[in-house]
Amino acid sequence: MSGNNLDDFQQQVSQLLIRHRSVLDILSKTQETTARVNRALTKSITECGCVEVSANKQTYDPTASVEENREHLGTHFHGELCEHCHEVLTAEMGKALFYLTSLCNLTDIKLSDVMKTEQTRLQTLGVFNLS
Repeated sequence: MSGNNLDDFQQQVSQLLIRHRSVLDILSKTQETTARVNRALTKSITECGCVEVSANKQTYDPTASVEENREHLGTHFHGELCEHCHEVLTAEMGKALFYLTSLCNLTDIKLSDVMKTEQTRLQTLGVFNLS
């Protein structure tokens, strides 16, 4: 999504948010929608079964390069979301994005600036961005 599309989305969110305009409402809705994303994916695993998680200890060799280690590290996530689970998860992610964008509006932060800043940080720090 380009900066212009993000700006358009942010403007649309600004126009549509009516009921939950308080910062407390927005914070709690952001947390709630994130939990709903987690729940939707969990249900895909435990109720539908279209995807599964098979986790074990990740083996990381501190003497090897990041690229060499990447070959041996897994996601623990297997399968492909069925159409229904994909649709539900996409909708829940959309709601989470809506409230995150609402928080951007409240704090006068452009969502496109957040994306650009994060992209720059990722490019600068590379694989060390989350350490």
